[in-house]
Amino acid sequence: MGHAKQYYSVSQRAAKTTKEEVKAAEAGVNDEDLSIKALMEKQESHVIVNDPREYQMELFEKAKLQNTIAVLDTGSGKTLIAVLLLKHILDLELEKRANGERPRIAFFLVDCVTLVFQQYAVLECNLDQKIDRFCGEMGCDLWSKETWVKVFSENRVIVCTAEILYQCLMHSFISMEDINLLIFDEAHHAKKNHAYARIMKDYYIPHKTAWRPKIFGMTASPVDVNDDPVRAAKELEAMLHSQITTASDLSLLQMVTSRPDEEVATYGHLEWPYYTDLSIHMKQNFPGVHGFSKILLKAREATAELGSWCADYLWVMALADEKARKLETKTEYLANKENKPAARIDAEMKLIREAEDAVSRWPFEPLIKEKNCLSPKVLLLQRYLELTYERPTEARCIIFVTRRYTARLLNEVLKRLATPHLRLGLLMGTRSSDAWDVKFSVKQQVLTLTKFRRGDLNCLIATSVAEEGLDIPDCNLIIRFDLYTTLIQYIQSRGRARHRNSKYLHMVEEDNGSHLQRLHEVRQGETKMRKFCEALPQDRLLQGSNYKLETALVKERGYRRYEDPETGATLTYNSGLVVLQHFVGCLPHNADVAPQITYNISVEHKKYTCEVILPETSPLHSASGRAAGRKMIAKRSAAFEACCVLRRMGHLDNNLIPTYHKLLPQMRNAHLAINSKKTSAYEMKVKPSVWEQTRGTRPRQLYVTVLELEHPENLGQPCQPLALLTRTPLPHLPPIPLNLQVDKSSDLLPHSLANPTNIDDKILDEVNQYTLRIYKDIFNKTFEVNVAQMSYWIAPVFPDWRHRDANRNTANVLDWDSIKHVAANEEMPWTVDTPQSQLVNKYVVDRWDGGRRFFTEEMEPGMKPTDEVPGDAAKHRHMNSIIDYSVSLFAKSRARVTWRPDQPVIRAHRVLHRIDWLGDFPEKDTKVKTRSYICPEPLRFSPLPIAAVNMCYIFPSAITRIEAYLITQEACDALSLKCSPELALEAFTKDSDNTEEHRMEQVHVQRGMGKNYERLEFIGDCFLKMATSISLFSQSPDNNEFEYHVKRMLMICNKNLLKTALEKRVYEYVRSIAFSRRTWYPEGIKLLEGKGHTKQGTEVHKQHLGDKTIADVCEALIGAALLSHREEGNMDEAVKAVTLFVANPDHDVAAWKDYYPLYQKPKYQLAEATASQRDLADQLGSRLGYHFRYPRLLRSAFIHPSYPFATELIPCYQRLEFLGDALLDMASINFLYFRYPDKDPQWLTEHKMAMVSNKFLAALSVKLGFHKHLRSNSAIIEAQNRDYVAEITEAEQDAKGARDYWTNTKQPPKALSDIVESYIGAVFVDSEFNYSEVEKFFDQNIRSFFEDMSIYDTFANNHPTTYLHNLLAMSFGCSNYRLMAQELPSAVPGAVGPSLAVVMIHDTVVAEGQASSGRYAKIKASANALAVLKGLAPFEYRSQYRCDCEGGVEGELEKRKWVGRQGLGMGMVGSAI
Repeated sequence: MGHAKQYYSVSQRAAKTTKEEVKAAEAGVNDEDLSIKALMEKQESHVIVNDPREYQMELFEKAKLQNTIAVLDTGSGKTLIAVLLLKHILDLELEKRANGERPRIAFFLVDCVTLVFQQYAVLECNLDQKIDRFCGEMGCDLWSKETWVKVFSENRVIVCTAEILYQCLMHSFISMEDINLLIFDEAHHAKKNHAYARIMKDYYIPHKTAWRPKIFGMTASPVDVNDDPVRAAKELEAMLHSQITTASDLSLLQMVTSRPDEEVATYGHLEWPYYTDLSIHMKQNFPGVHGFSKILLKAREATAELGSWCADYLWVMALADEKARKLETKTEYLANKENKPAARIDAEMKLIREAEDAVSRWPFEPLIKEKNCLSPKVLLLQRYLELTYERPTEARCIIFVTRRYTARLLNEVLKRLATPHLRLGLLMGTRSSDAWDVKFSVKQQVLTLTKFRRGDLNCLIATSVAEEGLDIPDCNLIIRFDLYTTLIQYIQSRGRARHRNSKYLHMVEEDNGSHLQRLHEVRQGETKMRKFCEALPQDRLLQGSNYKLETALVKERGYRRYEDPETGATLTYNSGLVVLQHFVGCLPHNADVAPQITYNISVEHKKYTCEVILPETSPLHSASGRAAGRKMIAKRSAAFEACCVLRRMGHLDNNLIPTYHKLLPQMRNAHLAINSKKTSAYEMKVKPSVWEQTRGTRPRQLYVTVLELEHPENLGQPCQPLALLTRTPLPHLPPIPLNLQVDKSSDLLPHSLANPTNIDDKILDEVNQYTLRIYKDIFNKTFEVNVAQMSYWIAPVFPDWRHRDANRNTANVLDWDSIKHVAANEEMPWTVDTPQSQLVNKYVVDRWDGGRRFFTEEMEPGMKPTDEVPGDAAKHRHMNSIIDYSVSLFAKSRARVTWRPDQPVIRAHRVLHRIDWLGDFPEKDTKVKTRSYICPEPLRFSPLPIAAVNMCYIFPSAITRIEAYLITQEACDALSLKCSPELALEAFTKDSDNTEEHRMEQVHVQRGMGKNYERLEFIGDCFLKMATSISLFSQSPDNNEFEYHVKRMLMICNKNLLKTALEKRVYEYVRSIAFSRRTWYPEGIKLLEGKGHTKQGTEVHKQHLGDKTIADVCEALIGAALLSHREEGNMDEAVKAVTLFVANPDHDVAAWKDYYPLYQKPKYQLAEATASQRDLADQLGSRLGYHFRYPRLLRSAFIHPSYPFATELIPCYQRLEFLGDALLDMASINFLYFRYPDKDPQWLTEHKMAMVSNKFLAALSVKLGFHKHLRSNSAIIEAQNRDYVAEITEAEQDAKGARDYWTNTKQPPKALSDIVESYIGAVFVDSEFNYSEVEKFFDQNIRSFFEDMSIYDTFANNHPTTYLHNLLAMSFGCSNYRLMAQELPSAVPGAVGPSLAVVMIHDTVVAEGQASSGRYAKIKASANALAVLKGLAPFEYRSQYRCDCEGGVEGELEKRKWVGRQGLGMGMVGSAI
């Protein structure tokens, strides 16, 4: 019930996450850490339409009646017209649905990803219907028809890129009949093969007129090329099947949208382009270097446009450290593509580095305006900005340039010239063609605009990306540093100057006719377009235009088209390329090399024919298309033909989706956790099979195992060793720790003698009688005499047995006289003639009370049997006289018996019947009176000597532990594992109901069981992870890291281990009971008298075990197999144990040496290394001592996933990191396990986290210089690395030798820690799987940081989950709390869903956290809980959460135990695990 409540709570909390909560959480987060979606939502600058203007209503009314393209200036509110139209259409849709008509939805189509989020934010503010947005970055290629149908059914409006809708139409996930409105943002793109045009040509125009959706287009100008504006407008009308319209009274529009004052700024004549001295030097000394020709050309252009300083600085930008690496990457990629030899590649790389060095040493002139190193154009710009920003101002400015490098150079120049109040920023597109250029992501665009809106930046240097679409604040000044090339560029860039009194500056060269001509053309074109729009009659028909609709389709009439008869999915020449690429992407392939399609084009009779070649794993090898007059048409024809064949073969389904689905590995989301609580009763072995297997005959020889106390003096009584006599020799048995008295203990030492002792029937019968006498006199059990069915025998051993030549004749150690004496005398009868000396130091048994035993001490001559019992005597039910005290008969029997009045009185002490010496000595026994006064006649004097009796009382504990050793050894034999007896027993020992819950109050603790399995399970789990990682790495070279993780989880998960354990009946051998008074007796012989003698048949013993316990024992056995052979450095038994328990073909090895033969060296590893790769190996070899045989393998350890594979034909480090992570874990745990033998697994885990944390490994990476060798293709990663390196270097210097300097730095880039693990993996592979090399790396580079683990206690305790546990359990004394996680559904089918974790205290949700995995969700939830709980006083906590866990009453204790036994699945009960 309690656990069900928690899972219900988790589900409810997952469902109730509101937008307000999200916004509240995002408010405190840095913009850089937010997603694009969150950044857009955080702007909160979206206008709600309340009072539309007259011209907006005019265009809205037109759009209601017919398909319309609204032509309005940027900033005039075109989107608001779209909102009005959407509201109208949605109202009509609701009416139609109410009348039972087919449901339809609206699409708002945009041209780029940024606009998806931007326009969605506007629509969400203004529409009261369900709306959603989609773009390619959201992984839509994974989505099925069912998912899209669900999306369409749940929403009324979809905002998406046009390509999304095009593919949905193509796959027949939706049809035109399902759409009521198509809105085209920036409609002028609807031409040629743009997705806008394809939607219209392939799906809108061919569809029935009655079911076509309404169309509304928006643009600032229908012309985006240098073309006749009227002709272009008519073509756009035909393509979108719409009429262009604008405001009938443009004066109204001009009143609303402020037009800037346009000025022409004329700069002096520019010089002719030339080569600077630096460019000449580079051209002469580094000819033929890839990419340098482009740099030379751009530098030459820059001399005229920007000036000589900019031309030279272009070389600095191109060959800065990370840019030079990118240039090397591109060069290496092209060289590999052309199959150039390694020597040639080395030479080219050397030239690039020499060029980099030459530029870094070039004597650059300082940037001074007066030295004529800047062009007149740049100087004019700088002067204009200087005047604008000479004082603090709120003015915003955008400087438009054509080229990306121009933007970067101007940014550098203007920053160096340092205008006081000018705050510059860059805004560029995401695409970059040059290797040395910088990348600019969509997120960077949004961040830049956010800063511009906030005022952190007041001047942007922008390329054409800022002209259309993006939501940019009104600007005061727009400067066209580079003039526009088309009418729409002019109109859109001018539209950014919407602020009152704004200016639009055309920068024109003096006497430059082409500049003046361009200015004239755009003004004339705008006038012509405006007149065209104004002259359009209100009632004109679309067909009336001179540009016929068929003109747009005439070129495509000859192209084939396939339509699936069942679904309506359509395949065209254009969509064929997309479908084929998607199909190939779903084929099985190496993770590092994306499958490629090859198009081979040939020419015959002036026509082009194309053959498409598909990858080897494709069921179709190739296909040829029809001849065509153009290469592109021939290529599309081949792709179309290949798709048709694949459809006929059944490899494309009727929605044209590949049947080779791009599925993630099976069970990726499977809940592999199992129940940690009691669920089943399992059979339990209580006796080793060796007893049963050897019974049934009278042996002729017996093997002796001597049992003696290491410190017999601690018993406080005389004792002598005993012998355990068995039919077969016992193995070496470890010492058995016994608690003899309070604070006094001793090991019981078992010594198994090698040679047997020969016996005859008479001797055997005497030994048997001796053994049965022990059971009768000491334990009050009378067994039948059946020698053949005895499991073992007990015999006395001489105290000096070691000196009696036991090796020559084992019989010499046994006290045969004592054996014969006991066998011959059932008791030592008392008579009046018995000397009193024979009554002292004897073992006396009450004939009628099996619980009364005495050791006699001395005679009491002054006392008579009829005397009163002295006051210091132990209590008995008959205390009238000493003779009454000595007799245990009931009243009626006592009346019939008379006793001699002249018998002596003996002082004795009563023997406390303690037979469990494994657990703690019961302190209450020290307070029990044992002094007794007895008479001999009613009692029986045992022939057993006191020294033997004292040792026999210990025997039940000894045989219990010996049998446990034998049972667990039997388990190892059954599993074919060789483990030492002490480790085998430890692996099977469960000493409480919740052994697996570290740091919890243990429930039903079994004292005296020795070590439980938790530490062995800890190290076994680590070895299991390492072993399976090695096996997967070796056998599955084509798997990626994620597939490795999934396969490994399937092997090592508790569910899999449990399955094997149940098959092997491992549960029978688990020891969950320390000592049992019922089961220590021997089996095989019949009990005639004594407790339990009435039981019939064989008793089956059961124990309750949780599934996780059984799985944990498997891991503990792996640990036992590992540690049993640690001294010889042999891990074969542990490997064998892993193979046994995972029972999976992915790990089928019997010894460590079997791993390496599984590894087939990949081609990249064996290929000839370049000088750069060899240099890397030499550098690290000299620093770290390990010299790589395969430098290319080492290079792989430093290649980030962002780095293109084709560059060096070497995979990224992810696979090596996967392997190295497991190896490092093993080395770290080995160190901690043996360094701290008494620490529990929770402590070990917490402190291991310090050793393998990203923080430490990143710091180590910098210390070892690894960061210098990392190869990535991400400017963000490189910038993060630089920042972190600077911080950690300073931290180390300030620490002055302190080893924990890394703990107080910020979170480092993960790539730095990854390459430490990948390096370890590479060393392991290069050394042919030599684990000692891993340990050597650990000892040389890691160990010294952790010699004193106490300095990391704070680091460990600061882990939110650990801190929370300590706060609740220790500070508040609470045990009724839980931390649990549950996976939520994924928004993307086939992808892993997020996880939600909650902290519950006394069934109340206190905090929650959501993350990509359960582990990190728990960390977030813990951190959030700490924010709530820290600072509370214990009494406040108890009051607020109704906590009475430390109430002290027995009922509350029972409640706590109950809490410890409940629950299912994932989670924690008062535990940090």
